[in-house]
Amino acid sequence: MASETTEVLFARYGPHYRWFATLTVMLGTISAMLTTTTVNVAIPDIMGTFGIGQDRAQWLSTGALAAMTVAMLLNAWLIRSFGQRKTFIGAFGIFIAALVLAGLSPNESVLIVCRVAQGAVAGLMQPFSVYTLFRVFPPERRGTAMGFFGISVILGPALGPTMGGILIEHFNWRYVFFLAAPFSVIAILLGSVFMPERDESEARTSFDWAGFLLLSTSLACLLVGLSNGQREGWYSGYILMLLGLAVVAAVVFVAWELHASQPLVELRVLASARFTAAAAVAFIFGAGLFGSTYLVPLFVQTVQHFTPMAAGLLLMPGGLVLGLFFPIGGYLSDRLPARGLIITGLLCTSVSAYWMGQVDANTPFWTIAKCVILSYIGLGLIKPALIVAALRALRPELLGHGAGMINFSRQLGGAFGVNVLSVVLDRRTYFHGNALANLQTAGNSGTAEFLRRMQDLLAQAGVPPDLHLSGALHFLDRVVYAQAYTMGFRDSFLIVAFAFTLALIPAWIMGRTRASAYRSPVG
Repeated sequence: MASETTEVLFARYGPHYRWFATLTVMLGTISAMLTTTTVNVAIPDIMGTFGIGQDRAQWLSTGALAAMTVAMLLNAWLIRSFGQRKTFIGAFGIFIAALVLAGLSPNESVLIVCRVAQGAVAGLMQPFSVYTLFRVFPPERRGTAMGFFGISVILGPALGPTMGGILIEHFNWRYVFFLAAPFSVIAILLGSVFMPERDESEARTSFDWAGFLLLSTSLACLLVGLSNGQREGWYSGYILMLLGLAVVAAVVFVAWELHASQPLVELRVLASARFTAAAAVAFIFGAGLFGSTYLVPLFVQTVQHFTPMAAGLLLMPGGLVLGLFFPIGGYLSDRLPARGLIITGLLCTSVSAYWMGQVDANTPFWTIAKCVILSYIGLGLIKPALIVAALRALRPELLGHGAGMINFSRQLGGAFGVNVLSVVLDRRTYFHGNALANLQTAGNSGTAEFLRRMQDLLAQAGVPPDLHLSGALHFLDRVVYAQAYTMGFRDSFLIVAFAFTLALIPAWIMGRTRASAYRSPVG
């Protein structure tokens, strides 16, 4: 029996087949995006369930982003080796198992492993979906197809956090993972019908396993070292070993990729100064965007004591605005200089993060929502223009490698950004906590008055006299920590603002470097 290739499926279903294939990958993408965007609103509840700090809980985002970054590189090899149907069904079989196990996880270690598996599948789906659409649509209709497919990308950030907040409020955080399971099951059923099988006449290709293992080792050691540095000590043998191993693996990876016959990552595209500047913008942008997306739900729930549903609703307007500005950004990127759009988008995200650096426990809901909306406007302007500007700097035979490198840089920046901002939040909270604690002395009239009033309140509440002072001191300690934690968030948001501002430098270089100055060293 002949395999069901794309041509066979077109002959069976006619021109409508391309929309059946689009619907299939859309459902898969919605499943992956729902889980990616809903977990952030569940982090405070997960921390409470397992009794862990945010330095450990941030791995729920960092682990998924790191796996997403590396798994993107497997897509082409999996399709050539197993075909689209087996790749799609196998990936979502793993995804469903990871969802169910995550919802039933007995501890945070199992949950983090499940998040890594979910991130890997989400990473596969990004290039897989684009590949599928480009296979079934002719060149003159691919723009329309990508615009339609963009709905699935938008639904995640627009509806995911709100749906997750509703589930957490009425049930518990475990149902956040069950949310995507029905979509995944339907995606598998559709994939078994509408995804083409591998064309057996095509030769199987080799995979750069050495490069893959070197990159995975470097990334894992770096992120583990950064996340544990605060707890283990930055100069401890364990941390120095991890960071040293990360550097060695990265150096060997670069040397290997420059001489490999079929490299995992085509580093020669970085010979273009314009493209390298675009990759730098993508990295910094990914770090700031994913980092702030992690910080905002955590702040409003732990400092402002928003419910998970309120935290989800806070992000919904930004997701809807993103849906509006994605097509606008794509339209403008074809008609205006990309550098201008990118700089405008970076300024939007930088101003948004700077405003978030002024928040406190009493900042109104809509003030924070406006900051989120402004950052998503920046995303809608930057993303399409960045890809267009980057690929214009490359020769035609390097376009595929260039598109992959830009996505890789953005995802790598995201994993790095969440990890580093988690460390910054811990360190700055500790710094401000010590500074504030040193001010709480017997000679501080404000502290003395605070303790006196607290003891009066405890006496009125009927607390035994011998517990008045200890109770007042305990409450003072909680107030000091809350203030230090808020100041730690402020510093973290200001660092995000600085990172976005820093990205203006490579963004400006992109416009000053002529694309024609690049001469590919590849034949």
